[in-house]
Amino acid sequence: MRSETPTAPSDDSAPGDGLVRAGAIVFIVGAVATLVTVAPLFVGTDPFPTVAYLVSMLMGVGFLIAAAGVLRSIAAGRRRARAVQAATAQPR
Repeated sequence: MRSETPTAPSDDSAPGDGLVRAGAIVFIVGAVATLVTVAPLFVGTDPFPTVAYLVSMLMGVGFLIAAAGVLRSIAAGRRRARAVQAATAQPR
């Protein structure tokens, strides 16, 4: 028999989580592009055009996006901590 207990919605995403995920995806795309761009140097074939090297720069962009998400998450945590501290410090 199924449990009749309702499940709580699992919305555990904090501010900045989306930026961290997006940054990780962009970083991975840049990392793959870097591997593909460097491969002809080891194989001995002609190098890729400049556009391939520009796509490799997505590694740094992804890192910056993820870092912005981490900083946003930290700021939200500090705001929450200040709000809790202010609420407990008020005289009754």
